[in-house]
Amino acid sequence: MITVRRAGMLDARQMAELLNAIIKIGGTTAITEPVQAEDMKSWMQSDKSIWHVAEDDTGEILGFQWVEPHEKLPPEATNIATFAQVGKTGMGIGSSLFRATEKAARELGFQWINAEIRADNEGGLIYYQSRGFEDYARTTGVTLANGQIVDKVHKRFNL
Repeated sequence: MITVRRAGMLDARQMAELLNAIIKIGGTTAITEPVQAEDMKSWMQSDKSIWHVAEDDTGEILGFQWVEPHEKLPPEATNIATFAQVGKTGMGIGSSLFRATEKAARELGFQWINAEIRADNEGGLIYYQSRGFEDYARTTGVTLANGQIVDKVHKRFNL
């Protein structure tokens, strides 16, 4: 059974480990350098950010999701990021997380959610499309921290 709850500082280590496993495989996130628990804690303290974790009955974190304002977006919009444990996609983790995130974003007064997905991340594109996000822009030639150049698809979900 999957339980979703607000993430806290004590979740930072498990979230960093989960994200680092995804970064190590490559190809699905714009984050290309390993992160530490302290990085996660710092990100979680961003103003108006909302963080959720999905965990199993043992308390193991299966995925996490957050939204936060972004300098390139208008104040009524928030940006989203979603990560599921390697090998555990397709189990309802993302759906469970999004239900909680959507509700919390509405409560904070956001009007829409922006997802910026690498164009080569087929799973990510499918995930956001299945949640009702619609394409509205594309950025070409984005240089990641490791020097890799990718395109990004921008999807929008109206709240």
